[in-house]
Amino acid sequence: MKNLAKLRSLKQKPPKADLNFTIDEDDHLTEDPKPEVVLKSSRLARIKNIKLTKWHYIITAIVVAVIAVVLVFILTSKSTANLPPKKIVKKVAVVVKPVIYYSSLSGLAVTKAQTQLPVTGVMIENSDEARPQSGLSQAGVVFEALAEGGITRFLALYQEGAPTSIGPIRSARPYFIDWALGFDADYVHVGGSPDALSQIQSDNVKDINEFYYGDSFTRITTREAPHNVYASVPTLQNLEQTLGYTSSTFTPFPRKVDSPSKIPTATNINFTLSNSDFAVNYTYDKTKNSYLRSEGGASMVDANTNLQLEPKVVIAIVVPWTDGALDSSDAYYTVYSDIGSNDAYIFQDGTVVKGTWTKTTPTSQITFTTSTGQVIDLNRGQTWITAVDEDSAVNYSTATS
Repeated sequence: MKNLAKLRSLKQKPPKADLNFTIDEDDHLTEDPKPEVVLKSSRLARIKNIKLTKWHYIITAIVVAVIAVVLVFILTSKSTANLPPKKIVKKVAVVVKPVIYYSSLSGLAVTKAQTQLPVTGVMIENSDEARPQSGLSQAGVVFEALAEGGITRFLALYQEGAPTSIGPIRSARPYFIDWALGFDADYVHVGGSPDALSQIQSDNVKDINEFYYGDSFTRITTREAPHNVYASVPTLQNLEQTLGYTSSTFTPFPRKVDSPSKIPTATNINFTLSNSDFAVNYTYDKTKNSYLRSEGGASMVDANTNLQLEPKVVIAIVVPWTDGALDSSDAYYTVYSDIGSNDAYIFQDGTVVKGTWTKTTPTSQITFTTSTGQVIDLNRGQTWITAVDEDSAVNYSTATS
């Protein structure tokens, strides 16, 4: 009865819309299940009844892979964004400067192998019958002095220059030996004066005498003896290797870069050695910064090239001399005082410097200094040195005659 009273009270107050109640046969009050619970139960039942195929697994795997890739991309982007900016390293090109080798003899740029060659000194004749000579233009240094009877002779020194024809080659003289020894040079000649031959023995000169090594020389048929002995530097260098004359150790002339004067002060140079046939003239060539050589009133050319000789540096050294013994032709040998010191005139760059030459011993190098004792640097290229007996034998001007 109590339940009936409760039911009647409920009928007076209708239940809330979201509550479901039923009365069973025994008048018991029972709450109906909620609709959403029923719905969930039915969905679960349907899910349980779904049969999965391989396509379900494939699609699922694809979806998972895509999600994984997206997550990796997001994480990687965030970590990269937090990194500091990369430093840009600029590559600096390393420029390797080529090594330049210079000849100890001429100061010119040469190969490394040429710097290691021995210096070869060759006695060259300068009589009228010997002109034009061959190979003088390729010498690094040339010495000029009297031989006998007022006739001059040359000592041509070679290192990188290698003419295939040099001559005519003539006999030895003591002062030329002294100048060659300053360069530790091999000494090439045909015989010599008694004093010269004696010095070759006593001073252990690296001697190449045509009398003993005739196979390395040639006697040409277009000139008469004794003006017909010639040789080539390559052939002489082969002989030097055989004889063990493989190198030359000496103090080179200090060299410098050309610096032509804007106002040349010595463009016409004259040296007096004996008679007019051996009068030397140099004309300064401003375009080449060199000196065109003439002798006896004629241009002096190299028979190998037919071009006029043009050294870069011209030097006159004052070396007193006296008459020595008579030779076989009753001409007096010239005896020079080449060991010591005296005046020197150095012509280069269109100018002249009066200084001093010094040679203390036969084997020491000849040097050139200013009046205050400063060493004079010489332009790179051929240097021609002429011995005169007094200062008055040197004349120069700015004329172009």
